Amino acid sequence: MIVTPLDSAVLDSKEQYVFYHKMIDFALKELIVAVQQKQILNEQEVLLFKQYSDLLLYSIEAMRVKYMYDDEDNMKVDLTDSSFPNYLEFRYLFNDLELREEFLNKLTDIEVLKDEFLDTLMRKKEPISKRKLFQAASIVYYTSAKKEYIFNRFVQGKIIEAPKGSPADYMVSWSFYDVTHNRPFICYMYFNYDGRDVHGYKEEIYTVLKNTSDREMAMGTMAYAIDKRLPKVLPKLIKRVDLGPIHNVFAKDENEVTHVILDGIAKKTIPVESFVVSFKVDELSSQSEFKEGGFFSKQTFQKWGNSFKQRYVFAPHRIIQLLYNKTPEVMNKLAIPPIQVSSMQSSVSGKTEN
Repeated sequence: MIVTPLDSAVLDSKEQYVFYHKMIDFALKELIVAVQQKQILNEQEVLLFKQYSDLLLYSIEAMRVKYMYDDEDNMKVDLTDSSFPNYLEFRYLFNDLELREEFLNKLTDIEVLKDEFLDTLMRKKEPISKRKLFQAASIVYYTSAKKEYIFNRFVQGKIIEAPKGSPADYMVSWSFYDVTHNRPFICYMYFNYDGRDVHGYKEEIYTVLKNTSDREMAMGTMAYAIDKRLPKVLPKLIKRVDLGPIHNVFAKDENEVTHVILDGIAKKTIPVESFVVSFKVDELSSQSEFKEGGFFSKQTFQKWGNSFKQRYVFAPHRIIQLLYNKTPEVMNKLAIPPIQVSSMQSSVSGKTEN
């Protein structure tokens, strides 16, 4: 992997971090609602999508608290085809919380810090120093953030019965943070099981998914690897959701949509908090089965069809109009017309966009 400076760019000020976190949080929450309303994913898939997104939002909020008053270190954001934090930031969170007790023992006692704050504010009539504020933020971070809710590089979902009408009996989901794109992906696999109890085989399934499907790759390559290494599993449908990029004022890439956003902000035709979320769903279905191997070691494999790609764009109404004017060819390639979500501006003011 070639890492460029824009894969881990530091934003210019703490004010930018506050604005960045508000925008990412707002965009993702709007996306979750819109995906459900437009039925882009089925009911069960949406439920799982929400759960993975909650882990992502929880982690980004933990980063906000962690860096709130830290003048020595800054959170790194990927400004190229992502706008999400660099994947190392998630690892740092996880590592921090592994050593929670050790860090807490080094921090000033909460009661002592409270007394110091009261003395400074009430008696001395002075503002709290940044060093003390950072200590307070660190206490909040280490006492409130929980390791099990951090979006790790690979997050495994449970094996469940597939919803009625599905192409197979079982379903399993997983999510990963691709280290090349610095973006989260969510995957679903519908499969049948050639055995008595699928849950007795779950550790083998989880291990293979983690070892073969933890990064963005050709759908056929991923499906073949799963099919080959799990002889008792008969995959029937695999879906992969690519969550992003989020095109916004911080992005610095060559994407056409990003260019429209940056140009509009520069010319003041759209507000600085404008954003567009790109959202992609790739599907691969089994067309038939065939057996391979010797008499005593035959294995059933899937004959896969072509990958079916669907592309979506979510944006406020004003931005959608701009995209139609500036990038009609991009809009024409979408699975459905651009999906309208609220703008941050209208959300704050309580107004509805026209």
